Amino acid sequence: MIRRIDTLSYNSRFYSLSPLWKCGFAALMFLLSYFAHPIVQILIALWMLYWTIKRAQTPLRYYLILFGISSLFLISSLPALLLEIGRTGSLREAAISYEIVTGTDYTLYVTQAGLYQAATLATRIAACVTCLFFVIFTTPVPQLLQVMQRLRIPSLVIEITLIMYRFVFLLEETAAEMMVAQRARGGYVSFSGKLRDVAMLTVRLFIKTMHRYRGLSHGLIARGFTDDLGLAPDRAQPLPRRFLLEGLLGAMLLISLELWLRWRGMR
Repeated sequence: MIRRIDTLSYNSRFYSLSPLWKCGFAALMFLLSYFAHPIVQILIALWMLYWTIKRAQTPLRYYLILFGISSLFLISSLPALLLEIGRTGSLREAAISYEIVTGTDYTLYVTQAGLYQAATLATRIAACVTCLFFVIFTTPVPQLLQVMQRLRIPSLVIEITLIMYRFVFLLEETAAEMMVAQRARGGYVSFSGKLRDVAMLTVRLFIKTMHRYRGLSHGLIARGFTDDLGLAPDRAQPLPRRFLLEGLLGAMLLISLELWLRWRGMR
């Protein structure tokens, strides 16, 4: 999935646009999503979905797959937000919206406040995730590193990020090769065999990755590495006026709607 996301970001229609504008636009919408009302958050999620799917030409299938994976974190936290347990005799009927299990001493129930809190959290997560997905599907990691360099982030942080990005694919490739070799030798047959093979894969994967890391270090030194990994120059095309006007107009409308809701005192 990581390799597929990297490929989609390079094939995006927004690939040649300024990465600083893409990250700045997503950051502005992310901050607005965090503090806005649920209505504005829903509009932001739909608007960023439009930019990512319609404008950037991102395949809807992979977008929904990644969104579903991200939603698992919200689903895992819903029981703690929704479910409450209390003594049967001491509960007030006004506080209970739905009774799930009623016992002699205790009752498992859902309150209206819990439903409201879960719905508010869901809209906020949806808006923030769509803003992050806009950057993920339109901006490759090298362009993100250029943005970090423009923002005066220490070069040590940029170099560590670059090395980690390189080793994600190296680790994936090495793990796939070792898993194929284990299956060719009759591995992953029974449940106990799968546990044993996964443990062996984890240990050997670390050792083999360290060997590849030393090879990369020796290669950098042989090529005259001077403790500075240079980035490719920024060759972004000028931002089309249509995209600029649409972005500014949409952001102004969303901010105006949020200010109007706060002025009306809506929650």
